[in-house]
Amino acid sequence: MNLTNRVAVVTGAGGGIGRATALALARRGCHLALADIDGQAAAATAHEVHAHGVRASVHRLDVTDRAAGAALPTNVLDSHGRVDLLVNNAGVALGGTFEQVAERDFDWLMDVNFAAPVRLVRAFLPLLRASDDARIVNVSSIFGIIAPPGQAAYAASKFALRGFSHALRHELAGSTVGVTVVHPGGVATSIARNARVPDGAPADEVARGRKAMQAMLRMPPEEAGERIVRGIERRHARILVGGDARAAAWLERLAPVGYWNLLKKAMKR
Repeated sequence: MNLTNRVAVVTGAGGGIGRATALALARRGCHLALADIDGQAAAATAHEVHAHGVRASVHRLDVTDRAAGAALPTNVLDSHGRVDLLVNNAGVALGGTFEQVAERDFDWLMDVNFAAPVRLVRAFLPLLRASDDARIVNVSSIFGIIAPPGQAAYAASKFALRGFSHALRHELAGSTVGVTVVHPGGVATSIARNARVPDGAPADEVARGRKAMQAMLRMPPEEAGERIVRGIERRHARILVGGDARAAAWLERLAPVGYWNLLKKAMKR
């Protein structure tokens, strides 16, 4: 896929993987509509993007706001006149077992991580179909391949996004719109530090959990963004970002039911 002079919408563009993906697209001459709940962070990404000589518009967006999501395509059209690429990257994390997590928190996470990308695909699909070469990119997770304990809500949202992406790809086969699902492994973003935790969870337990999760996040976001965009250029249906994501995918195929017991043994070593 030649990304020069294309227009990409990137959610969660204010930091982490979203910012890095936006910059990797800009290096290829792709114009950008940068959406984030933190408008100032999105504006900072836009400032960096402009250095590559491409256009960038900033859209403050809470992806759970249905009206704002529905209005985004019109706003992007006003700024750019077309859309060729939708990158659904915005996401949140929530620690705790299923019994610990309150229903409202579970529903909040599912709305951000799954329902919002679905709504944005619905909103942008007519514009993407109007392009001669378009792609939907949904950012899942390594936890959309394997499901560890303490991540019931997060894994549910990322598995759901994976399933949606695969079915949508089959439905759009033969059209000008392709679908890619991305499974990042441990990328060094702020998602673990910003994760919501169950009410009443002991502070020391929360601190240990954050520290353990943060230790697993090692890949620089810039490397992850570059790998994602290379996969988009090559029209890959699935992009595994990092050796840990590739290993998880291999292990899940080898032992689809018993992989967690194998992982526990490996971690003990």
